[in-house]
Amino acid sequence: MFAIVDFKGFQYRIEKDATIKVSYLADKEIGSAVEMPNILLIQDNDKVTVGTPTVESAMITAEVIGHGRDKKVLVFKKKRRKGYRKTQGHRQYFTQLKITDIKF
Repeated sequence: MFAIVDFKGFQYRIEKDATIKVSYLADKEIGSAVEMPNILLIQDNDKVTVGTPTVESAMITAEVIGHGRDKKVLVFKKKRRKGYRKTQGHRQYFTQLKITDIKF
């Protein structure tokens, strides 16, 4: 059983007891619950339910495992023959979620 969910502008393929990284949720503490109501598709064995645009009465619950920072993303700019080179970078914050239940 898996589901495709739209969460904070990104789409994720979710299975029960799986761990996913999502954009940083600043207001959630470790151990708190998160609900995902925008489910686009659910597959249970051979039965596939596609939403129009979402599957009604379906809900995914997850638990916050932790917060962290991802690998560094480098941004390099250059203009040829002008001697202009600039390197910048940043590390994106993320929240790690464990899927506890898929209901529909």
